[in-house]
Amino acid sequence: MTESIAELAAQLVAIDSVNPALVPGGAGERQCVHALAAWCDAHGLDVQVVGDDARPSLIARTANREGRSLLLNGHLDTVGVAGMRDPFEPRIEDGRLYGRGSYDMKGALAALCVAAAECDGNVIVTAVADEELASIGTEEILRHVTADAALVAEPTELQVAVAHRGFVGFEIETEGVAAHGSRPDLGVDAIVAMGPILVGLDELDGRLQSGARHPLAGTGAVHASLIEGGQEMSSYPARCVLMGERRTIPGETLADVERELRELAGGAEVRVLAHRDPYEAPVEHEFVQLAARVAGSELVGAPFWTDAALIAEAGIPTVLLGPAGEGAHAEVEWVDLASLHRLRDLVVELAQAWCGSTSSGS
Repeated sequence: MTESIAELAAQLVAIDSVNPALVPGGAGERQCVHALAAWCDAHGLDVQVVGDDARPSLIARTANREGRSLLLNGHLDTVGVAGMRDPFEPRIEDGRLYGRGSYDMKGALAALCVAAAECDGNVIVTAVADEELASIGTEEILRHVTADAALVAEPTELQVAVAHRGFVGFEIETEGVAAHGSRPDLGVDAIVAMGPILVGLDELDGRLQSGARHPLAGTGAVHASLIEGGQEMSSYPARCVLMGERRTIPGETLADVERELRELAGGAEVRVLAHRDPYEAPVEHEFVQLAARVAGSELVGAPFWTDAALIAEAGIPTVLLGPAGEGAHAEVEWVDLASLHRLRDLVVELAQAWCGSTSSGS
């Protein structure tokens, strides 16, 4: 059945599933979920659609519910398509599938679904909404399913990743006093007050990147993302708001980050907008070691945050294993089709070893 991976991946790429919480007017995952549900139903998987009707997620199970279970997870939402040429017209050239979401991560989901359809073990595929922002999809599916182990197929170049960084999104707001530009005796410039904080963020980033290093996830980091303030050229600005992001490594906590930001900001207000903890799998766990043997891979780290952290937090041993390609969130995105076929083979072999399943395909 491996020849259907490219077909299914192309079908998914052709459907606009831009995350509407990231890009106003984005289509969301609904059409993509229903198309994938139809494919799974036609290929013998039991289908359940969960979550909000506008932002649903899919759970597809093999008929066999005996023995150890394996959860296969991937997301259907994508980032925006600004600057892309024909983002929803999938094309195959030189063994690569091009289009938005091909690499991150509809190609991998196609491989997971084909693998599950060829297994007779206790395998559960979850195709989720909103990984690119708030992960409401994986949070929802974890209310409905659990498993003895999990694989998240974010792109890892066919290496087994067992750690990645977390993040803290934050705002810092400085206050000034609005006044006419001709009255420096009355005005206080909130934008100028942000200057030392920006310098402090740069210095903090330097300390983080030269400081404590996790062997797989690397170092912490911080950057300024957006800044706004003022109302016109001839007025002193009464407020300035900086949005930024702090990337964290295993061992760092939200409390640690809040403390360092408040110290850096002085008297300015600091607000945490969102945060996710870092992820680190227990490398000695039987499933982690099995995944590494099956893939013939050393254990590596990933630079980006994934839903693996949420699944692991739910008490499910979890690894990352996904295809090769380029262009996640970029204007040109592609996935290597041979790596999708290899991913399918590895997942079937892993399921056979973990669940006691066998392949029914070729």
